[in-house]
Amino acid sequence: MIILAALIALVVVLLLVVVTIFDGYFIVRTREAAIVERLGKFNAVAHAGFHFKLPYIDRVRDKVSLQIHQLDVMVETKTKDNVFVQIPVAVQYEVVEGREREAFYRLSDHEQQIIAYVQDNVRSSVANMNLDDSFSSKDTIAQNVGLSLRDNMAEYGWNFVNTLVTDIRPDTRVRESMNSINAAQREREAAVAQAEAEKIRVIKEAEGSAEARKLQGRGVAEQRKEIVEGIAAQYEMLRNAGIEESPEALMLVSQYLDAMVDVSNNSNSNVLFMPSNPGGMGDIFEGMRDVLMSSHAMQQNSDAPKTTNKSPREISQSRPQSNPAQQQTGQHRQQQTQQVQSAREYFNEMRDQLRGDGQ
Repeated sequence: MIILAALIALVVVLLLVVVTIFDGYFIVRTREAAIVERLGKFNAVAHAGFHFKLPYIDRVRDKVSLQIHQLDVMVETKTKDNVFVQIPVAVQYEVVEGREREAFYRLSDHEQQIIAYVQDNVRSSVANMNLDDSFSSKDTIAQNVGLSLRDNMAEYGWNFVNTLVTDIRPDTRVRESMNSINAAQREREAAVAQAEAEKIRVIKEAEGSAEARKLQGRGVAEQRKEIVEGIAAQYEMLRNAGIEESPEALMLVSQYLDAMVDVSNNSNSNVLFMPSNPGGMGDIFEGMRDVLMSSHAMQQNSDAPKTTNKSPREISQSRPQSNPAQQQTGQHRQQQTQQVQSAREYFNEMRDQLRGDGQ
């Protein structure tokens, strides 16, 4: 029995020694702080590493994490225009190194304390804003919440790294109404933009049409000018070639044939009516020449000075007596000579006018 009691005592002593050895030290990991108490009273704060303590007297009360934590807070509040919204707020905070004692002992539940400050500050800020203003002022709300937390929680050993307002969530019906308003506004802006584009298109088309007509008018004027210059040049060439009596007839024939060629090439008609004998062609050319000569002769007669009125007897007395056949032949020759001179003067005037315009 004595031996058995001795063995039991030895085992107990060994156990006490082992427990004492293991209770005499502790290890703290990186970004942690250990709160060490001695007989129930705060003794020290141990940071990362290997530490000794008095067995059965000192003990590690708890370990405080020095990492940055994030606390998500959902705040339900009402805006200035009486719209209830839910605002999620993300708060990122950490314990200040060297003030682990205040952070551990002074607040029994620091998370609830942070939530209370966040809700109070968000509700006081959003209550002075309309719904539209609250969407555009998320950063302002987050800054106000962060300043309030730093001012009120700094004495407890907590540092707030960042505060984020991640969203503003109005009621579902309010959100649908806002979407309808935005859709109507976008449609109105699209209609205005489309009308402006149509207005610009119509104006540009009108300007382009006016410019095209202007250029077309210039082209027609240039074309007519070139035609007149060509006629004058042809007339001059005919005179130089020795055709003095009736060069206008040859020009009319040439132009008539050119016109027939253009009509046959460019017209949609497949049938062209022309005189069946050379005499009919001559009648056509003579008619065109007579029209040209008569129009120019009428213009000269209108520009000629008026003569003094004489009585029929004075006129008959002033004229020499001659044979009627001779008078008719002379009048015909005089008329032809006047027509040829009128044609020459007409083309000379056109040539001089074109030369003056060119200069």
